Amino acid sequence: MVIGVITIKIYSPWVHSLKEKRMIVKSICAKTRNKFNVSIIEAEEQDIHQIIVLGIASIADNSSHADSTIDNVLRFVESNIEGDIINIEREYR
Repeated sequence: MVIGVITIKIYSPWVHSLKEKRMIVKSICAKTRNKFNVSIIEAEEQDIHQIIVLGIASIADNSSHADSTIDNVLRFVESNIEGDIINIEREYR
């Protein structure tokens, strides 16, 4: 069993309130959870308006399947969020 974890840091300069940020985070988390059956949370920087940090975890039976799932999730988040991805960290356990 392999656990794939990815942390995505996103900069959204047009967000001016925590309420706007929470709407974006809730939307992308729900869409990602429903499409890929992964665990996803807002991991850090929760009080900074323009920075979104998402933590995503997936469990698979082998490393290639975990890597494929993480790649698909990353592409999905990139295409469904308005903002610039400024950092990506991957980890497999």
